[in-house]
Amino acid sequence: MVLKTQRVKSENGFVDDIKKEISSTIVGQENLIERIIISFMVGGHILLEGLPGLAKTLAVKAFARAVDTDFMRIQFTPDLLPADLTGTQIYNPKDLDFFTRKGPLFTNILLADEINRAPAKVQSALLQAMEEKHVTIGSTTFALPDPFMVLATENPIEQEGTYPLPEAQLDRFFMKVLVEYPSHDEEIEILKRFKDISADKIQKIVTPAEVKAKHELVESIYINDKLLKYIVSVVHETRNPSRKEVKKYIDFGASPRASISLMKAARCIAFMRGRGFVTPDDIKEIGADVLRHRIILSYEAEADGKSADDIVKMVFDSVEVP
Repeated sequence: MVLKTQRVKSENGFVDDIKKEISSTIVGQENLIERIIISFMVGGHILLEGLPGLAKTLAVKAFARAVDTDFMRIQFTPDLLPADLTGTQIYNPKDLDFFTRKGPLFTNILLADEINRAPAKVQSALLQAMEEKHVTIGSTTFALPDPFMVLATENPIEQEGTYPLPEAQLDRFFMKVLVEYPSHDEEIEILKRFKDISADKIQKIVTPAEVKAKHELVESIYINDKLLKYIVSVVHETRNPSRKEVKKYIDFGASPRASISLMKAARCIAFMRGRGFVTPDDIKEIGADVLRHRIILSYEAEADGKSADDIVKMVFDSVEVP
């Protein structure tokens, strides 16, 4: 385990380099940037929830430049069609034949802005591509680029005219990250640096192939059987709560996909912290991001003003830490 920790410390330096490079443009939002790095390392997708103007697009674009990948942004609207994402076949009268024009899905990092403003058939097209990593246009199936990562945003206000994502589709997102307002001092720093804020100034830190090469090391980070039982116990607690005050707030708990995601995310946290092993604190630290969108709250929770994060905290408090 000591040797594994030494190897992790020798190979995780790119994480701090990415965060340092992005921080030259983005003020604050360390939690968001760290979660993006974690999801990119494990090949997961992120659902971002935050008010407009919190640098979500800028952060994603800056990250894409730091890891030397292509980046596309799609503004979801009610009149968007699946073909606007995936691409379509266009008739060429000169050749008397159809040719395929690929859509913006064919990129490495895709920012799906306000995903809940598009109708269900468009959301399904995106989520299917996220899961299967390929797209069918006409009779031909095309593989999406590797890596392929979707960061979808939702606006917590202005819900009129939106199409909420079904719970089954929400489960396909590796994490849901809440993007918060900057602090008082951070906002002052934003004003001071405003004229210099641009993702175009971000330098390449690492390539996708170099990040992918670390995947085997991350997967090999030691996690004790007791911690595996702890992860499963936490997820099971969302399905069959042992405390009445928790049970009344949950209609449906998290799926086994949550257990897998929690284990992967905890290993990434350990890697970023320079350890060759997972601790209970790693699981607790990332727990809310992995579980908050996978728990379906009851009407009683809404009536009592309980958020998903409140319930996740109650769930963790209900499970004994090994």
